[in-house]
Amino acid sequence: MNKAKAILEMRHVVKHYRQGAMDVPALRGLDLIVSPGEFTALSGPSGSGKTTALNLIGALDSPTSGKVILEGKDLTTLGRSALSRMRRDRIGFVFQAYNLIPVLTAYENAEIVLALQGVAPEKRRERVYQLLSDVGLEGMEHRRPDQLSGGQQQRVAIARAIAADPAVVLADEPTANVDSETAEKILDIMAALNQTQGVTFIFSTHDPRVMARARRNVHLADGRIVRDETT
Repeated sequence: MNKAKAILEMRHVVKHYRQGAMDVPALRGLDLIVSPGEFTALSGPSGSGKTTALNLIGALDSPTSGKVILEGKDLTTLGRSALSRMRRDRIGFVFQAYNLIPVLTAYENAEIVLALQGVAPEKRRERVYQLLSDVGLEGMEHRRPDQLSGGQQQRVAIARAIAADPAVVLADEPTANVDSETAEKILDIMAALNQTQGVTFIFSTHDPRVMARARRNVHLADGRIVRDETT
């Protein structure tokens, strides 16, 4: 990867968790560079460190040592308010459990980041309706999550993740809770957004379907990168 054009750098990242009296290593000196427009999977068995890495990239956790640099900013040096702004403005999240707000409609869930940013209502409306159409939910804008299938909820989550045009979208096991056909459709949507709009995606996954669709597979084991393959 070209460091001059890197959107993300992880430099010698170590992460330990405390479990009782034990210090448990999750990442053991991870070095990773991601360029804009990548469609990358972090893969590996349970306990390999892939979700930990995603949480550190997303500023949901902080490393024990090392640096996590997003768009030239070292996340490990930022205060709480600055990190909150980074998560709001520059990082999109797609969770395996969807994490939609139950009392809000699909439109309102997809709109929420733009509303927090203070984007004008008319611009929000134009952006959100287009996004929901892009992910195949035209006509379902006013349904709440409990009126949507799992796959439809994940589509709302994707629309929400990219609404603010973030630097990177982090998808944690995005196909884990849907059937095979729906998983393929979700991957189709993400691949199309990557190819047509240049959205950078980083997945954590053990799903062979995701790994097959990714253009770069970074395989982790015991908190280290063991293979980094680009197709």
